[in-house]
Amino acid sequence: NIMKKHHLIFLITTLFVIIFYEQNPGLNIGILGIVVSVLTYFNTEESHKTKAFLALFVMSILSSFAFAWYGDFVSFLAVFTSLFILGFKSKNNDLKSIFVIPVFAINFITFIYRVFQFEQWFPLKKTESFWQKFLAVVLIPALLLLIFFGIYSKGSSHFASFFSDYELDINLWEVIVFAVMGFFLSFNFFNFQIYEFISKQNHYLKNEFLNEEKLTKPTYDFLDLNSERLSGIASFIGLNILLLFFIITFNYEQFVELPKATANQLAEETHERVGAVIGSIVMAIVVIMFYFKGSFNFDKKAKFLKILAQIWVFLNAILVISAMLKNTEYVYYLGLTYKRLGVYAFLSLAIIGLIFTFIKVSKQKTNAYLFNQMFWYVYGTILVCSFINWGGIITSHNLKREDFAANYHFNSVDFNDKQLLEYYQKTNNKEMYKILKDKIIARQNESFLSKVLYDESISFNESK
Repeated sequence: NIMKKHHLIFLITTLFVIIFYEQNPGLNIGILGIVVSVLTYFNTEESHKTKAFLALFVMSILSSFAFAWYGDFVSFLAVFTSLFILGFKSKNNDLKSIFVIPVFAINFITFIYRVFQFEQWFPLKKTESFWQKFLAVVLIPALLLLIFFGIYSKGSSHFASFFSDYELDINLWEVIVFAVMGFFLSFNFFNFQIYEFISKQNHYLKNEFLNEEKLTKPTYDFLDLNSERLSGIASFIGLNILLLFFIITFNYEQFVELPKATANQLAEETHERVGAVIGSIVMAIVVIMFYFKGSFNFDKKAKFLKILAQIWVFLNAILVISAMLKNTEYVYYLGLTYKRLGVYAFLSLAIIGLIFTFIKVSKQKTNAYLFNQMFWYVYGTILVCSFINWGGIITSHNLKREDFAANYHFNSVDFNDKQLLEYYQKTNNKEMYKILKDKIIARQNESFLSKVLYDESISFNESK
């Protein structure tokens, strides 16, 4: 390690104050993300620099650039998620990645207790004499002087006048707030603890069954193995028949009846049906997890039950594809929006979940296998959402429509300024062109650390 914990904590705290003081979120978060990623990489032991860690390091850098470019919530979520998974993997390769959520949630809560455990993060030995002296002679006195100078200046105008010629225009409370925030985040990032009770839960998230778990035995005391097997067969036969009829009626209503509906009816009906599909898929996966959580995976007499479960997964996949086709038709008739893109995202995750459910049944995987795999695909979805300019895609697509709603795209769609500028020029809408131009220029005139690089990429071609 090139730096010790307390060095990293104080360095990032100082950087946090410098880059966020009197600034809006923008380049500063991107810079912070890159610095933290690089420091984490160089302070990680070689044994922990696995392929997964290196991939996360790259994603942390890329998501930091994404926030510097867009500066929106999705890219912030991508940076936040990438960094904390990277930090988690830098300390432990054995725990499943999904534990990153409870580990940091618990560390945030226990911060007020752990910060006083100096022996775990701050050196108390004489070998660190330089830093001890620097802290004792420089940092602590400087902080105290700064705090009491602010207090005394507020209480005595004559006292404040002694320093009027040397007055620094500093918002003391803002500095303190950012220092506390920076210390809180850096402390929890570089000095998090993985408590023993969490480590003990790791075996519950294994992907493969242990040998002793492969023995066929009843799951419940009130049902013997044969009864449980028959219950599963009866359930899946009934569910397959029910789902087959639902698919037929679902598609009839969507593609035969609904095209006659008005635009508002079409929107409402489509949303309801997509919600029903997503709910159906979630329940389908839960039911399969219920029946195939233990010995049924290895019961030689349960082959027919497996086939029925696989058929049910296949039929659910057909249901998802039907919903995707309807959403595509919806986009064709009414245009592209964030919600309709979100439907594609949810349905894509549903298909992925069904694929891993099929693999779970076929390859005799544990229920935890599904959670372990889906964790990464949800994270990947966040990354994809942060890297791509969906607002630009929505506007470019809808500009091809005769009923293009300019006001909607101006007020409700982000990062489409280039497309709208071109549209206002083409339609000779000088008023809206000037309003949008002034809005962009105001953002471009932000201070350096508050800038969003997307705004810097916009130029005004007045010759058109």
